[in-house]
Amino acid sequence: MQPIEKVTTKKLAIYSGRTHPALAEEVAEHLGLSLGDPNIVEFSNGEIRPRFAESVRGTDVFIMQSHYGVDGRSVNDSIMEQLTMIDAAERASAKRITAVCPFYGYARQDRKAEGREPITARMVADMFRMAGAKRMISIDLHSGQIQGFFNGPVDHLTAAPVLENYVRTHAPDAPVIVSPDSGRIKVAERMAQHLHDCDADIAFIYKRRPKGQANVVEAKEVIGDVAGRRCILTDDMIDTGGTIVSAAEILLERGATEVWAMATHGVLSGPAIDRLKNAPLERLILTNTLPLPAEKQLPNIEVLSIAPLIAEALSAVFDDTSVSEIFGGENLA
Repeated sequence: MQPIEKVTTKKLAIYSGRTHPALAEEVAEHLGLSLGDPNIVEFSNGEIRPRFAESVRGTDVFIMQSHYGVDGRSVNDSIMEQLTMIDAAERASAKRITAVCPFYGYARQDRKAEGREPITARMVADMFRMAGAKRMISIDLHSGQIQGFFNGPVDHLTAAPVLENYVRTHAPDAPVIVSPDSGRIKVAERMAQHLHDCDADIAFIYKRRPKGQANVVEAKEVIGDVAGRRCILTDDMIDTGGTIVSAAEILLERGATEVWAMATHGVLSGPAIDRLKNAPLERLILTNTLPLPAEKQLPNIEVLSIAPLIAEALSAVFDDTSVSEIFGGENLA
């Protein structure tokens, strides 16, 4: 009996939840694909049910969702929606399911800061694994240790190349890259090294968080020479805006000529927009990992697209080639 020889055809499909479909559409466009239809139905009691409009049997499925509250839905809704889509793909015999979480929810709950607290970032990772995700992709996690919470491969991307190119184009005249706290010094240092052609320097803000008070930050002092210089604050996210605004104010007090702020994730919750309207920030540069509703669009906010980087990473995963090579290995740090 002659052995049967078959040439298998690899298939890739991208689906998006309802939080930020525009980003997924842009990623699909870069890959020359059409976004799949998850066919999400929401029942009158708030429960949801996806039912993919096409077969995903034997397909490499990427399910995208940023964990964020928008259009009357909460961050918890967006996580649950992605989980149900993953479960649907698993039960429909997808070959491999990758959870693409440009902004990973609960990332700041990555350890116990005080007694009787949860480590919710780990719990979220466990839920994705249990739902059927074999791999995870995220961008600029709040702390690198979250990669170890997911029991499977994690591709940790960084928006640094996009942000650095913006600085080269718009601020090539010896800027100072400023970390808003001591925890981000390495990130600011790496950015300054990459911008050596711009003669970039580095500084950081010493700040204090009063114990037991969430979203309260006090900037105390600037470490580094910022007098007469353009300062560019860099952070992974801007949430309520307290850290960035207090940092900008103290930089100007110490003689900075102007202050910009850059962040991968523009969460902009609570009092953020009111604070930023009155903040001494010449420019606020964000990426599109999260949607920016019309009511949060300010004249000094610029949004850069992260879609080409995500598309390149998805292509590498699909082709079983190295994702870290896209970033020269520096996304792992």
